[in-house]
Amino acid sequence: MESMASAIGVSVAVLRFLLCFVVTIPVSFFHRFVPGGPTARHLYAAATGAILSYMSFGFSSNLHFLVPMLLGYASMALCRKYCGIITFFMAFGYLIGCHVYYMSGDAWKEGGIDATACILKSAIAQSYIRHNSVSHSQFDENLSECSRLLSLLRKSLCRSVYEMKDYLDWTERKGIWQDTKTGLSPSPYWATFRALFQAAICMGLYLYLVPHYPLSRFTEPVYQEYGFWKRLSYQYMSGFTARWKYYFIWSISEASIIISGLGFSGWSDSNPRKPRWDHAKNVDILGVELAKSSVQIPLVWNIQVSTWLRHYVYERLIQKGKKPGFFQLLATQTVSAVWHGLYPGYIIFFVQSAIMIAGSRGIKPARNTNCIWKRLLHRTIIPVAVILLAKSSSQQGQPDQKLGKMSEI
Repeated sequence: MESMASAIGVSVAVLRFLLCFVVTIPVSFFHRFVPGGPTARHLYAAATGAILSYMSFGFSSNLHFLVPMLLGYASMALCRKYCGIITFFMAFGYLIGCHVYYMSGDAWKEGGIDATACILKSAIAQSYIRHNSVSHSQFDENLSECSRLLSLLRKSLCRSVYEMKDYLDWTERKGIWQDTKTGLSPSPYWATFRALFQAAICMGLYLYLVPHYPLSRFTEPVYQEYGFWKRLSYQYMSGFTARWKYYFIWSISEASIIISGLGFSGWSDSNPRKPRWDHAKNVDILGVELAKSSVQIPLVWNIQVSTWLRHYVYERLIQKGKKPGFFQLLATQTVSAVWHGLYPGYIIFFVQSAIMIAGSRGIKPARNTNCIWKRLLHRTIIPVAVILLAKSSSQQGQPDQKLGKMSEI
């Protein structure tokens, strides 16, 4: 396993996690044929999720999962009025403690902290649903059923983000997942094949590009010898290369959710109608690579997490009767930074991304104007000016480097 891990440039812990992640595809496939009704399907989902989680992280790391789940249940049972806020801050407090203890990186996989972060989203979402529920007795009735407890366990063990109602309807074959005379409709196999084919292409491109553009090059002396344009091109290509790793893992996740049937989100309006699988989609590769502005990136990158942040952070900070502003955006990106980890790089990136998105919102009207001079200014002159400014800044250090070499001689 060590040789395989080194071949693709990851640790053994990450490789073990990836292999278990791939195994979710056949596990999701067999879920379609579990006999015994909804309760049996809940048991199958919870058991397989627990086994795969144990194989990925080990027993002690799985204990982390119980904390946000128990915090969510306790707040829902004891303080319905504020359960959403209580779960949010207490679960995030626990996650921050885990970040400090494991210090992010590959220890996330060994400690199961990235999975704990995913569970946190589910616990907070369910607590806010409880907080907003109109009928107290209706929720208590659902909460008291054993199958609902198992469904929340499975929902917490799943890395994708979806609402409890969708999970229950899918497990109980209700709504758009209702059985027909010919069985489950529509067939997920073609969509699953497309997702797997996309995953294969993504991994192939990543394995081809990563030896030429490794991220480790930035800390090597040879990178310091590059000129401005070579540094700029290398920065772009290294980022381009790294993205295909994420495209691969999200494509595998998409295939797993599609083949289970949970990814189905209804039918298109076209004639003939075609099935849509929006519940499974987590990235639009062309949308990311060909995005026209920073505003479009959250809509096509890590879609499920972006949706969760919009519903449970961004929209809940908007005051009634007022429009959202920069504060809501900055707070949302800061929460996203803490959710990812406590490294300064995460904080700096997500905070500046809020500025970048806000700036794109302001620039977009000017870029779409009919005035040719304004369009030329925002699409050509300003980007060129920024590049030239960066180039001049990088060249300021070159004389010092030459003087340093002369002094050594």
